[in-house]
Amino acid sequence: MKAKLKDRVIAESDDIVEEGGYAYFPSAQVRVELLEKAEKTASDLECPHGVQFYHVVIDGVRHERAAWRYEAPRPSMRHTAGRFGFWGEVEVG
Repeated sequence: MKAKLKDRVIAESDDIVEEGGYAYFPSAQVRVELLEKAEKTASDLECPHGVQFYHVVIDGVRHERAAWRYEAPRPSMRHTAGRFGFWGEVEVG
């Protein structure tokens, strides 16, 4: 499975965990050089799993909060630990 934006592959792996309609990619299979940590919002701070959003930057264009990772997932979401999810303009398939 791949996560792509503007024909650039951001992540690619066969080791995918699915949860809530989203595919989570192992961190080691994500091109983290294309990610920029986003400032946490009040909503982010309220997330029980410690969510951290990232902007995806392609050719100098920032795609706001298009990726995320849970920093401290509760037991029900532990299987997503160390993995990135993508949404918005990012095509996953």
